[in-house]
Amino acid sequence: METIYGRKELTRKIHYPVATIGMFDGVHRGHRKIIECIRHNALQKKGESVVITFDRHPKNIIENRPPSFITSLEHRLKLFEHFGVDHTVVLSFDQKLAQMTAEDFIREILVSWLNVKCIVLGFNCHFGKGREGNIALVRSLADKYGFEVYGCSPVIYRGQVISSTAIRKAILEGELEKAEGMLGRPVSILGTVVKKSGRGRTLGFPTANLNLHHEVRPPRGVYGTRVRWAGQDQLALTNIGLRPTFAKEELSSEDETLEIEVHILDFHGSLYGQDLEVQFLFKIRDEIPFKTADKLKSQIEKDKEVLLKRIT
Repeated sequence: METIYGRKELTRKIHYPVATIGMFDGVHRGHRKIIECIRHNALQKKGESVVITFDRHPKNIIENRPPSFITSLEHRLKLFEHFGVDHTVVLSFDQKLAQMTAEDFIREILVSWLNVKCIVLGFNCHFGKGREGNIALVRSLADKYGFEVYGCSPVIYRGQVISSTAIRKAILEGELEKAEGMLGRPVSILGTVVKKSGRGRTLGFPTANLNLHHEVRPPRGVYGTRVRWAGQDQLALTNIGLRPTFAKEELSSEDETLEIEVHILDFHGSLYGQDLEVQFLFKIRDEIPFKTADKLKSQIEKDKEVLLKRIT
């Protein structure tokens, strides 16, 4: 997949672009339906599929909200590539873009720059100043600008329309099965491995500590997880919490102090600076304090046994 950052000059003309627009936070089953539609239409016309997305959520600019994602931009790009998208255009969402009308967006970006031949939109897609752009407006402009238009109906899970908002809520409340049903894949986080104290290594359980780049995560606890590394899936124990066994002082902000520690079974290499995707399989237990390091080590061994027993 080619990733294009901003409206720069294209290195080559994209043949018969079939495009869609959106944040696609979570790249859930509803988003996958849209991606399958652009890929199908591109294949039919011997063209190329294009996802147009943004580097930050429009609400972060328009409503001045702090960032909070199911999937960060880096995570979304990996998923777009996995699902077969040919090109992703990442636009910087700033005040200038926020003030662009929907028709200007279509004319300047989709038509003049990309030369789009087909546009596919989800049933609730809105874009442009005041969220005026939608499937009805795009259809009304199709003849004027010379492109085809297709709309995608919503995807339903257990009687509920699948949405990023519903998935985000399920993850934060620890409803992993529900979130997985809407995502169409296990709940996962993507983070950069950063240096911490290295205490896990001294205990005999080296951990990769993750910076999540504003991705939401399940509640505190120990989870059975799977990570993909060097082309292979590997089992891991992932702890999300405040490390109560080793905390020395009162913690004022959970968001600032929360640790995400991943112990990959039978792995002893260095992962510093690497992006690691962690898939959540099930919760093993809540986070609890231990009086000694030996008791913590004993519990980790028990956690490993639970993970291996449930997987095998």
